[in-house]
Amino acid sequence: MSLHENAVRVLEGYEDQQELRELYLEHLAAHPDGMWKACGAGHLTASALVIDPARGQVLLTLHRKLRMWLQMGGHCEPGDSTLMDAALREATEESGISGLTLLPGGPVRLDRHPIPAPCHWHLDVQYAALVPEGAVAAISDESLDLRWFPYDEVAGVADDSVVQLLKRTLARL
Repeated sequence: MSLHENAVRVLEGYEDQQELRELYLEHLAAHPDGMWKACGAGHLTASALVIDPARGQVLLTLHRKLRMWLQMGGHCEPGDSTLMDAALREATEESGISGLTLLPGGPVRLDRHPIPAPCHWHLDVQYAALVPEGAVAAISDESLDLRWFPYDEVAGVADDSVVQLLKRTLARL
């Protein structure tokens, strides 16, 4: 199964955000290259909110280009077999934490946001990743900073997309 086929299957099984889900599926139907950064009409991305429920906190990255506190995530790569693989790879690379596990039940949320030309949209499929006990984060080249935030501080530093991702993650926990 290709990554494109996996994405269609994942989205067909996703039961929330019906209108946005349909938009993602229409995009993939119209764009065989819709999983890749080179797709000028926009492309799917995969991300994961790294969460430590035992400590009541999430790990956010200060994105190097956007200069915003965000969850870990980014573009799908040819080695990714599934959207889950892409989200877990991105979370591991950007957090420096090995042994992350994705919260069961598939994506937590979808988020479509504009990006500068030549591509115009990121169609982000958002997961949540649980940290193993004793996890230690390490900053990557893609980040200006990496920091743990208590749940109640996230709204003060991050945009609404991250806040909504946290709310949906906590509801699933």
